[in-house]
Amino acid sequence: MTEQEKVSFSKFGKSFQENLVQLILQDRAFSDRIQEVLSINFFEYRYLQIFVKKVFEYREKYSVHPTMDVMITILRTSLDGENDAVKKQTRDFFARIHKADLESDGDEYIKHTALDFCRKQKLKEAMIHSVKLLQSSSFDEISDTINQALKLGSDNNFGYDYKADFEERFKPHFRNPITTGWKEVDEICKGGLGSGELGVVIAPTGAGKSMVLVHLGSEAVKLGKTVIHYTLELASTVIGTRYDSCITGVPLDSLRTFKEQIYEKVQDLEGSLIIKEYPTKSASPATIKNHLERLQHRGIKPDMIIIDYADLLRPSSKQKMEKRHELETIYEDLRALAQEFKCPCYTASQTNRSGLNAEVITMESISEAFNKCFVSDFIFTVSRTVQDKNTNAGRVFIAKNRNGPDGLIYPIMLDTSRVKMKVLPPTGESMDEIISKTMKEQQVTLKEKYKKFKEGK
Repeated sequence: MTEQEKVSFSKFGKSFQENLVQLILQDRAFSDRIQEVLSINFFEYRYLQIFVKKVFEYREKYSVHPTMDVMITILRTSLDGENDAVKKQTRDFFARIHKADLESDGDEYIKHTALDFCRKQKLKEAMIHSVKLLQSSSFDEISDTINQALKLGSDNNFGYDYKADFEERFKPHFRNPITTGWKEVDEICKGGLGSGELGVVIAPTGAGKSMVLVHLGSEAVKLGKTVIHYTLELASTVIGTRYDSCITGVPLDSLRTFKEQIYEKVQDLEGSLIIKEYPTKSASPATIKNHLERLQHRGIKPDMIIIDYADLLRPSSKQKMEKRHELETIYEDLRALAQEFKCPCYTASQTNRSGLNAEVITMESISEAFNKCFVSDFIFTVSRTVQDKNTNAGRVFIAKNRNGPDGLIYPIMLDTSRVKMKVLPPTGESMDEIISKTMKEQQVTLKEKYKKFKEGK
C-alpha cells in the first residue's frame, strides 16, 4: 500500500468520493462535522478537491452554508487558474448533483466511514506530535493535544437552525409510501405506509395477524422492495411457506405438490425477502437494530421492516417496569427504527378478551398498553366472529390514520388457506348499525336452534 493510499479516500473508490462531496454540499450538519477533520487532499480527484474547497471557503467567509444557486455562481466565476478539463469536470459533477442523477442508498455508511477515516488521521497527527512533546512538555499539554484531536469531528449538531437551515424548509419531503395492496386503504392513507412511519394491525388471537403481515410484505416484495421480516412466534420456514402461498396463490396444503412451479415464480420476483427468527421474548428493538446494521454492512438496505409481533419483544432497557410501560417503550423504539432506517415498519398487537368476539374492534380493546397507540401512524383492526371464519369474511376498522380519515369500517375477505386478504368497498353502515344487525342475526339463529331443540331435531 502506497503512502498516497494511506492518506486518501482512494481505497473507497470514485463513487464513494463523489457521494461524499454531494453530502458535504447538501447536508449542512454533516458539513459542520467533517470540515473540522477533512483535508481536501484526501480526495484523489482534482475536481472534487476544488469543489469542496469552494464550499468550505464560502462557509468560512460568510458563516452560512452555500445553496445550490450560490454554487452555480461560484462555479461560473471563480475557477480561474484551473485548466479547461478540470473546469469541465467540476461543472459536470455539479450538474449531476443539481439534477439529482447522482444518488446513494448508503448515505449513513458514507458519513460514518468518511468521518472515521478523517478523525483517525487527525488522531494519528496528534499522537506523532505528542511524541515530540515527550521531552519538552508536561503531561497535561500532551493530554490536551490528544483530547482536542478526539473532539474534532464529533457530533456538533445542536438541532435545526432556524436561520442557517432556511432552505431545508422549502425542500420537498417525500413519504415514499409502499402500497398495502388494498385500493380502498391506499386511498385514505395516501398510497400506503410511508418512510419512517409505524403501522400496527390489531386483532384477537387466531384472527389472522400474521397472515395480514405476510400479505403486506408480499406486496412490497412483488414491487421489487427488500423486506426484512422478523418472527418471534412462528418458525422462519412457516413464515416462508405463507409467503409462498400468498405470492403464488397455491393453497398452503398443496405447496409440496407444486414445488417446482413455486420455485420458478419465486426466482422471478424483483424484490427480496429475509426472514429472521428469534425465540419469544429473546429479542429487543436493540437486537433488531443491530441485525439491520449488519445487513446494511453487507449492502442490504431494508425498504420495509415487519415484526411479528411487537408484544413478544422484550424492552431494550434492563430496568424493571410494569408491562404496560415496557410495551410503550418497545413501540417508541420501533418507530425510532423506522425513522432511522427511513422505511415503513409494520407490527401487530393483540386485543384483550373484549375483542375476542367483537364485531368491530376499536382501540379500547388493545391489550395492556393503550399508550402504544400514541406513537403509531396507522392502526387498523381485524375482527372475525366464528361465523365470519366459516365464510372467510370479517371487518377492518381504521382506528388511526395520520395521513387521512379514520373511523371507517370495511368488509374483508380473508382466506387463510391461501394467505389472501381483500378489502372491499365500505357498505356505508355505521359501527352501531353493524353491531345491531349482527345481534339481530344472532337472535334469529338462536331462536332457530331453540325451536329445533324443542322439536327434538
